[in-house]
Amino acid sequence: MLLSRSFKKKILNILILSSLVSALVVSPSILGNNFQLFNASSSEISVNAQTPEVEAQRNNNNQAQNSEKENSQQNNSADSKEEGINIFKIVTGALAGLVLFLYGVTRMAEGLEAIAGDRAKNLISKFTTNRFAGVATGTVATTILDSSSVTIIIVIAMVSAGLLSFVESLGVVLGSNIGTTIGAQIVAFKINEYAPIAMFIGFLLIFFGKQERWKQIGLITLGVGLLFFGLEIIENAMEPFKDYKPFIKLMETLGNNTLLGAGVGALFTILVQSSSATVAIVVTLASQGLVSLPAGVALVLGAEVGTCADTLVATIGRERPAVRTGIFHLLFNVVSASVGILFASQLAGFAQWVSGLAGAGDDVAREIANAQLIFNLLGVALIIGFLPLIARGLEQLIPDGKKQNRQAKAKSEV
Repeated sequence: MLLSRSFKKKILNILILSSLVSALVVSPSILGNNFQLFNASSSEISVNAQTPEVEAQRNNNNQAQNSEKENSQQNNSADSKEEGINIFKIVTGALAGLVLFLYGVTRMAEGLEAIAGDRAKNLISKFTTNRFAGVATGTVATTILDSSSVTIIIVIAMVSAGLLSFVESLGVVLGSNIGTTIGAQIVAFKINEYAPIAMFIGFLLIFFGKQERWKQIGLITLGVGLLFFGLEIIENAMEPFKDYKPFIKLMETLGNNTLLGAGVGALFTILVQSSSATVAIVVTLASQGLVSLPAGVALVLGAEVGTCADTLVATIGRERPAVRTGIFHLLFNVVSASVGILFASQLAGFAQWVSGLAGAGDDVAREIANAQLIFNLLGVALIIGFLPLIARGLEQLIPDGKKQNRQAKAKSEV
């Protein structure tokens, strides 16, 4: 989820993002076109080099030439199809869809924080009596706010203000990782065609709503519509890559090299400042057959690591307990993602099996969304029993400052 940043930083991120997309799209296309041109010319030479030597064999040779010409024309048509791809149009279309998507996410976040921000804080403060309640609270709060980053930043602020203890915050952090998977599940349902309706309703509520609450609801609705409309634009812009060999080869490389795929996913998530955006785009491209299950799993694992950037920034200048919460989020995501990379093929296979049981069939988009959900559920299940030990270890690693020790001593004296 996008958070407020300085104007210069946003411009820099957009420029970096543009360069990344251009490099990933244009570079393989240039190499691919060069090889295709070479193959096309060589095939033409081989056809032209054939000449009848004996008059009696002319008919047979003509038939052979016609057959080769037909094959050559088919190859040339396939080559020209690849060469006819307008890279500039694809890149600008994808960037336009990405801008609409991120803008929709921002507007939706503003509306949700205005309506549910205080409620989320009250929810977090009231229902974190134990680690399991904290996980449930983090899941619900993240689902309401539609952003794990926003939830964790709220938690960090509450810990820094003394409204929530460091130990209580750990369960909420784990729950936020589960809550962020809900968005991917919704995107996998392919409801893009209803986006204009949501945008129109949101527009009406914003401009004709008499109460501020209705305007905020309109802002949320408009944001949801823009979000899915942007995904549809990205989907349409990337459609020519379905049969484009360099792009297919790139996706195969990311699928075969999980570490590389995770690195790309983490970098993209840092640039757009939203793991939800990364996963939503991956799921959308998968629904078009552009992203395979192994590549999608790798990119999603990277997004889990990249989402820690915002929370680490939020810990700058905070008290030591708040810093511990941010460090715990980073360590948990990095360690779990590392394990996920090692067992990526097993995770993909298990997600495929679960999706088959649920009747999803060969729906790769649903399989990727389920893989993210399974990954986060397993990660929380494996770590939740060790939270007290982890909390003590982080307290020793990052001890309280002098100011906090004086405050604790003063409380004990009172």
